[in-house]
Amino acid sequence: MKKDNVIYWVTTAIVALMMLFSAYNYFADPNMKAGFEAMGFPDFFRIELGTAKIIGALVLLIPGIPQLLKTGAYVGFVIVFVSAFITHLALGDAFSAAVMPLVFLAILLVSFRFQQKRLATVNE
Repeated sequence: MKKDNVIYWVTTAIVALMMLFSAYNYFADPNMKAGFEAMGFPDFFRIELGTAKIIGALVLLIPGIPQLLKTGAYVGFVIVFVSAFITHLALGDAFSAAVMPLVFLAILLVSFRFQQKRLATVNE
């Protein structure tokens, strides 16, 4: 059980910190704003996505949040990572840039799996 908790918290923290860092860049880095504009996205989308990343990270990190909301955050992050992978490929970015969202997706899936294991143990 202790090992499961460690794996859960480490993977969850990695994903949450990455999302918080990404959201910060969405708000503070002029290159991110320019990148969204170059892709044809309206500026409100960058702000909306950054806000959603902050909320999702907090939902994953704060104990006691209802399970339905946590599952929603996981689903949202799956969509974000898959969309980022597709976007990098469509823009012709280096494969190393395109594959990074898949690396974080794998970490997210490990977090989700160990969250489910923890819930199963609690509910027994």
